[in-house]
Amino acid sequence: MQLAIDIGNTLIKTGVFNGKILVNFQHFESLQELKQSTLFSNHKIKSAIIASVVDDFQAIAKYIESQCSLIIFSSTTPIPIKNTYKSLPTLGSDRIAAAIGAYSISPNINALVIDVGTCIKYNFINRNNEYIGGAISPGISMRFKALNNFTSKLPLIRFNQKITKLVGENTEESILNGVQLGSVMEIKGFILEYEKKYPGINIFLTGGDSTFLEQALKMSIFAEPFLVLKGLNEILLYNRNTKKSDQ
Repeated sequence: MQLAIDIGNTLIKTGVFNGKILVNFQHFESLQELKQSTLFSNHKIKSAIIASVVDDFQAIAKYIESQCSLIIFSSTTPIPIKNTYKSLPTLGSDRIAAAIGAYSISPNINALVIDVGTCIKYNFINRNNEYIGGAISPGISMRFKALNNFTSKLPLIRFNQKITKLVGENTEESILNGVQLGSVMEIKGFILEYEKKYPGINIFLTGGDSTFLEQALKMSIFAEPFLVLKGLNEILLYNRNTKKSDQ
């Protein structure tokens, strides 16, 4: 079995795979919590891959390496698609992993992957299996915090999935409306523009806020909560198979 680990800004997400099948998903808030889990005792994990959007992950990597063979995913790690991004060292590992996750599900098809977490990330992979790039904008929670941090009177409002009104009738509703409905409108706009340029494009939605957005968008999309982990597993399998063929 293989282990894919996605270290984000808030959580450590893990997926145990048997080949290409996800058999276990967990998330942890700290290395200590990960160590105390039954992740390794319950699964015969032989290899792992780590991708991190934060710099401080060495302690986690050291622990995983003590349990099995490990690949630390970076811009120099071989991947099963062509990466044409112009600034490879600054490309977030979660962005390319999400794109490869989409590729693993539907190769040779234009695909837009929308990852809605701390940031909203748009990642485009074309029908030639080439990662081109995309866009990054503030995530929903970040937008709430920005309105509170950069103004003197606007309060910090919590996410409320029930708010669907077009016209906010008080300040709280107006903020909820502007942030949540604004995010939906932004994503819809991107989807429509990509569909104009690439007819028949597949749209994938993933990330922590994907459940809310899937319901709000009301468009033809593939909701796949484990897309980044599936992409990391695909990279791990690709490197393992490449190494075998070289021997």
